[in-house]
Amino acid sequence: MARTIIWFAYFWLFQLVSTLFLPVYFVLGLLGREAARDRFLLWVTSTWARQMVAVAGGRVEVSGLENLPRQQGALFVANHQGAFDIPLLIGFVPVLKGFVSKKENFRLPIVSTWMRLLGCIVIDRGDLRQSAGAIARGVRDLKAGRSLVIFPEGTRSKSGQLQRFKEGSFKLATRSGAAIVPLTIDGSYRLLEGNRGRIQPGTVRLHIHPPVILADLDAGQRKDPADLVRGIIAARLPEPPSA
Repeated sequence: MARTIIWFAYFWLFQLVSTLFLPVYFVLGLLGREAARDRFLLWVTSTWARQMVAVAGGRVEVSGLENLPRQQGALFVANHQGAFDIPLLIGFVPVLKGFVSKKENFRLPIVSTWMRLLGCIVIDRGDLRQSAGAIARGVRDLKAGRSLVIFPEGTRSKSGQLQRFKEGSFKLATRSGAAIVPLTIDGSYRLLEGNRGRIQPGTVRLHIHPPVILADLDAGQRKDPADLVRGIIAARLPEPPSA
């Protein structure tokens, strides 16, 4: 319980401290130094994310960094085991990227400011028109060379089991033609969800797979690459225990 209290206290303390960095970000923008501004944003957010994982006692093993696209945007597609997946991907996948996120996350003070700066896209699942507009914006961002992250399971599994992917979850890729980078997260649920809501130390493995290029696929997979990408992600997860 003590670790959980310390973690939440540190979380909000860092949010308050992070407001001191906002003027630097905006000044860099006003000076037209967009590349420096983006590097600064990546440094601030990845530092926060790594510290959040470290305070929780998370030990992260990353493989496949050589597969990261360096010169263009990509759609990162990950399984979703727990709440620590977001800081895990911000901190240990060293590419500036936004998340497609439910609207509730944008209600958090200060956090929502950094989410908008990262280019996160809000999805209101109860509003079809808003969702369609969000997808259109995401397609534009990907075509412009920015990167996004989606969790096609739609919600946390809170376990090591990979759930089915939601229908239509790959529209951002099929409409933009962006490269898809599958990410396998193994063990993040053990930091929180596997402990009845209490934060506990644990080891998390993150594997970055080679990009999937839609133009290289057959017509059926180009139209809906969900099964292909799900299989790639599943291949790096432990086999579920037999009944």
